[in-house]
Amino acid sequence: MPVDPYSHESSEQDALIPSETPKVKRTRRFLFGGASRRSFLGRVGLFTTSSVVAGVLGSSITSQKGENTVQAAEPKAKSDHSNLREKAFQVRTTAAKNNREIPIPPHPTNGDEAKYANKIATDTRGLPHNQLGEVDLKAYQSFINALNSGDPNEYEKIVLGGKRKLVQPLTPLAISLSGVNTCQLGIPLAPTLDSAEQAAEFIELAWQHLLQDIPFSEFRNDTNNPLILAAVQELNRLSAFKGPKQNGKVTPELLFRGTANYTDASGKAISYTLPGVEVGPYVSQFLLRPVPAGTHSYAQLNRVPAAIPENTFQTNYDEWLLVQNGGDPGRTIKFDSTRRYFINGRDQSEIAHTPPPVYTNAALILVAKPSSDNPLAGGVGSPYNSGNPYNKSKTQVGGSGTFGPGYAQSLIGWVSPHAIRAAYWQKYYVHRRLRAEAYGGLVHNNKVNKTNYPIHQEVFKSEALDRIFSKYKSYLLPQAYPEGAPLHSSYPGGASVSAGASVTILKALFDENYVIPNPVIPDPKDPTKLIPYEGPPLTVGGELNKLAANIGLGRNAGGIHWRTDAAASLALGEAIAISILRDEKLTFREIFEGFTFTKFDGTKVTI
Repeated sequence: MPVDPYSHESSEQDALIPSETPKVKRTRRFLFGGASRRSFLGRVGLFTTSSVVAGVLGSSITSQKGENTVQAAEPKAKSDHSNLREKAFQVRTTAAKNNREIPIPPHPTNGDEAKYANKIATDTRGLPHNQLGEVDLKAYQSFINALNSGDPNEYEKIVLGGKRKLVQPLTPLAISLSGVNTCQLGIPLAPTLDSAEQAAEFIELAWQHLLQDIPFSEFRNDTNNPLILAAVQELNRLSAFKGPKQNGKVTPELLFRGTANYTDASGKAISYTLPGVEVGPYVSQFLLRPVPAGTHSYAQLNRVPAAIPENTFQTNYDEWLLVQNGGDPGRTIKFDSTRRYFINGRDQSEIAHTPPPVYTNAALILVAKPSSDNPLAGGVGSPYNSGNPYNKSKTQVGGSGTFGPGYAQSLIGWVSPHAIRAAYWQKYYVHRRLRAEAYGGLVHNNKVNKTNYPIHQEVFKSEALDRIFSKYKSYLLPQAYPEGAPLHSSYPGGASVSAGASVTILKALFDENYVIPNPVIPDPKDPTKLIPYEGPPLTVGGELNKLAANIGLGRNAGGIHWRTDAAASLALGEAIAISILRDEKLTFREIFEGFTFTKFDGTKVTI
């Protein structure tokens, strides 16, 4: 039987507090008699034995022999370690109970997986497929058997079609000890395979590819660029396009800007344009400004793919089918010899492909002061969120432990894996939505091989599709990465869920209304340099939202995600961050009323 250390007799109790002097031990016995340490702690709650003894001994106590006043053996301010341990247990228990009380929402799907026996609306990449790209149903069943079992050994029995491996299907089953767990958050229904919304998302991706080498500085409402105008015109003709609009219309300045999708009572999506994302330049200040990292400072000059035909992938059917089967096409991206600032969709796709630590960079930029010598250098010197308890302290500042810059960076690292677990649970165990590259295969086969897959007719009337065929002699969706999408399903997006969670942390810790001083843009004549931006004010909150959109929609620019993947992910990542902030709030000793910030739907929330 395990020994209860709090049930020992007095000699063993004495051993538990070796720092006490004999006089203090005698006093404790006088005060508390033979009572166990546990019963004493039960009576005094979070006050410790040593603090009570110190309080008594702090007054004048004279011994029978007339000895001088005896002072406490330990300083009054020093806490008994068991106090903090007990409080930690209580906080963890409270957080666990609070999270358990959050109900599990319904997790409906769009019904496509059950609807199509050949699984054409389901992500099956990495498994073996026939010549049309339809999955081998026995291999598919081995995949489903593993998911239904949750047994790690069953996952080793999944029948793959090539050497590429599935990306962490067991990860969503990990238990999160901070915040809610994966099954406790829902996302909207994904568009169905045959819907006009799915068609509109495909056409948008086609235009993102066609416009990938046009600088974002040309995406102006007064532009005369014929390709930009053609994209705007077509997107406005679509019956179910859900991107940002002004007075019900897509404009050049709103092309490919970010949205977030929340769920209504029926499971359908409610779409919002991210606050501030439509203001000013397309690219966030946090992807342009130099990063002040301690004694280092570095410019955000990116390695970018060269604008050459060899950097377009999967427009050849044999290569496309090889990738669907989990094969390696053996091709690599060829990069421009000159690094530059992020100026177009091709650059954006690569930043989202192999991203730098953009959210910790953002934290560094927020904290650092602007340069006194160079208005285009240094950080932005953002104040902390108005609720930060150290704002009014006369003697203390926050740091790496709570409320300071190090704390912000640590929380960013903490929320990301929890957000990924939540996204991947939806990917593997709920939706299993097909990737955009697979949808492109259905479109191609309908046009070339006369299949009759249920693709909405707006796709086949699309100018973008005609332009794709004219350029590549196939109807496949061009891909920016040789390997195409990672081997997990499309909905929701992993990059976007991390973006949503990380940006939410930064908005909770910094003043989102602070106007960024000396904003910058890449020089249109020389994108290796920055020049001042002139236009409407840019706020911390708006530019953080823009950062999340730039990364999430960068995966769309690469051809591997849908708009709704990114939109649902931002709201999901936000919810994960909120749940972790709620737990964090329980741990603080500072006097703190809560984190207040603006969500992606424009509403204020206090945690």
